[in-house]
Amino acid sequence: MSASDHSSNSGSTPVREGFAFNEAALANWMKANVEGFEGPLRVEQFKGGQSNPTYKLITSGRSYVLRRKPPGKLVKGAHSVEREATVLIGLGKAGYPVAHVYGLCTDETLIGSNFYIMEMIEGRIIWDATFPDVAKSERRAYFDAMNATIAQLHTLDYQALGLGDYGRTGNYFERQIARWTKQYLDDGDAGRDANMDRLFEWLPENIPEGNTTTLIHGDFRCDNVIFHPTEPRILAVLDWELSTLGDPLSDFAYHAMMYRMPPNIVAGLSGADLHELGIPTEEDYIADYCRRTGRSAIANYDFYIAFNFFRLAAIFHGIKGRVIKGSAASAHARDRAASFPTLAELARRAMEACQ
Repeated sequence: MSASDHSSNSGSTPVREGFAFNEAALANWMKANVEGFEGPLRVEQFKGGQSNPTYKLITSGRSYVLRRKPPGKLVKGAHSVEREATVLIGLGKAGYPVAHVYGLCTDETLIGSNFYIMEMIEGRIIWDATFPDVAKSERRAYFDAMNATIAQLHTLDYQALGLGDYGRTGNYFERQIARWTKQYLDDGDAGRDANMDRLFEWLPENIPEGNTTTLIHGDFRCDNVIFHPTEPRILAVLDWELSTLGDPLSDFAYHAMMYRMPPNIVAGLSGADLHELGIPTEEDYIADYCRRTGRSAIANYDFYIAFNFFRLAAIFHGIKGRVIKGSAASAHARDRAASFPTLAELARRAMEACQ
């Protein structure tokens, strides 16, 4: 993630205009529903949480995190904090590293939208995939912790965790490719791109056989986990809003895409001297994941990379459309829009590597 992303997404501020709520009502709800809660309560808003507003709840004894649906009219099915709470509760039962959920409130009248409250985990978030603030001798251990954590997720029995209805099973790629192709084609303001046009025709015809269904995160990156303050150990995986049931190799490839990602777009290692940095190679990282998940190799790996660059390019294409229409005006949004052609080009290169 770029420095501008870091500064715009880390830390908390006073609650921004349009995102305030009845703090007294929340405190009363917490007294009744959050074990051990004692006021008085002070509320701040985290800079991140662009999709679902996220707040820091501060008391004299401890801090909590509140995630809520945004105020106002929403697209059906979007911003489902109920889903986030459900998956966190299920994963917590399995001992997976996630924040403990104290409670979910589905009474929209209380603070204006549904919300859940979870523990505030203090630790270390790494925004740069080269891990510049970690000693060279320790970097491999940090990468191994990420590898082990995403592999563990893909080996969990989601049925046993009560998550059997957390998403649709089967035809994952067909559904995803159709979804992102439609979004791309429907956004006439953002225009067409020759690489994207080739991809949405090629991808559905080249889906690997025999896909598996597991719980997937959807956005597993180094800046979406909290490490221990001083150890290469993950305390919590964050940002589950894209999680669902899906193909684990797609989920892993999205994570490992960091090796091919330019660092000015999202946390990426493209162009980095991995040996000099003490970071495992892409090949070694894939091999470690395969060992942990009982695979000998990942066939058609470049398909999964092509699909994920296509998916991310489609998301950035949508941001480009919103910038053009004037509904997204931040520097962050403009940077995302400007990165769209690069992502489409990287998707095309991965596609050609399959041929």
